[in-house]
Amino acid sequence: MPFAYYKNLSASDKKIYQESDRLTFVRLPWAKEFQPFIQALQGALVSEDQRETLRLTQKLVDALCQVFKVPQVKVKVLARRPSHDWGELHGLYESDGSGGKPLITVWMRTAKRKQVVAFKTYLRTLLHEVMHHLDYTLLGLKDSFHTEGFYKRESGLLKQIYPENK
Repeated sequence: MPFAYYKNLSASDKKIYQESDRLTFVRLPWAKEFQPFIQALQGALVSEDQRETLRLTQKLVDALCQVFKVPQVKVKVLARRPSHDWGELHGLYESDGSGGKPLITVWMRTAKRKQVVAFKTYLRTLLHEVMHHLDYTLLGLKDSFHTEGFYKRESGLLKQIYPENK
């Protein structure tokens, strides 16, 4: 069932949306090989080391791009989430459309309480932004809509890289 904004899309965007919705899983080869990245990143985030969190986040994203054989993405890890009356921004994927390196931005702390984000939330946010990149570069979608398929792909990637039984 399409999300409410679907009705406002153009006919060509509806086709992209429907294609995205049909794609529900991306298999991560060698998912267990990512465990050292995950453990190190979790340690850096919990210790509130922004420089190390950035280094390890970039390393994780580089490894994911390499495994999926897609172009690299630059990562920024900033201190505190921006907020407004609409809520807090958790992550951001930006592509300038000119073929330059895309950018993923994530934040370490919540906006209001300024607390370090729970690791699973941080990782899910990061993988959400990575999934936008994969939509364009791996799946060849012309846009990356938030569809049920998108959220299933994101959730599946999280389960592969960070199994729930931890």
